[in-house]
Amino acid sequence: MRDTDPNKFVAFLAIIATPFALGAFLLTWSPAGQYANEDPAGDGFVPPRSIQNLVDRTQASTVTVVCELEDGSISQGTAWAIDLETDVSEDYPTTLITNHHVIEDCIGVEGSVTINLPYQEKIKATIVKWDEENDLAVMATSKELPTLELSENIPWAGYWVMALGSADGFDGSVAFGNVLNVYYNDILITNNISHGNSGGPLIDNEGVVVGVVTWGMDTEQYNGARSLDAFCAKILECQYEFDGEKTWWDYTN
Repeated sequence: MRDTDPNKFVAFLAIIATPFALGAFLLTWSPAGQYANEDPAGDGFVPPRSIQNLVDRTQASTVTVVCELEDGSISQGTAWAIDLETDVSEDYPTTLITNHHVIEDCIGVEGSVTINLPYQEKIKATIVKWDEENDLAVMATSKELPTLELSENIPWAGYWVMALGSADGFDGSVAFGNVLNVYYNDILITNNISHGNSGGPLIDNEGVVVGVVTWGMDTEQYNGARSLDAFCAKILECQYEFDGEKTWWDYTN
């Protein structure tokens, strides 16, 4: 008599299906594990697992900068909060990094610089110090902002990076791209950059700052950011130099 027990048939199908299910799990888990890796020391070439979280965190620390003179002329750019003590920290506890060319016309002009988060009111900021050669400047404000951390890794060609700033006056604009190359104190990037992005943070897939967006090209398909090496001149106190040349930064407050 033929055995027609349906339970044995179900068990047989389960035995056949299990290896296929396991194989499918391994195939999907491996790329997902790589995609979830946000450590540029391990794989800086991939985007972060949650771009939304990265954008939100960076926007909370990044502000629009407006330098306005009495004749009505303005210069607009971007700045971001950093954990750095200044001589005015008691009155202006939040320190900001931007480009020198964003605020140069307002140096020595009291009350001419304001900052604001996207869709929020402008508040006063003060210029603390600057480095014209490397196009960097330090400002401070009384508004409390979360600070961004600085990277401990060199950005290599091909690394995923995000530029955030006030592109053409639109607060909180975001542009994704890759590192094209690194040349001395400049990081060449493929991110779209517009007037107003100057001074904004260049962020890697860990959410830390690898450079300061500084210049754009009209004739080439890349733009530029100042690397953290450039901070060693006047902005941060670097702990070491190599044969008189700036090495990849190592800073102390």
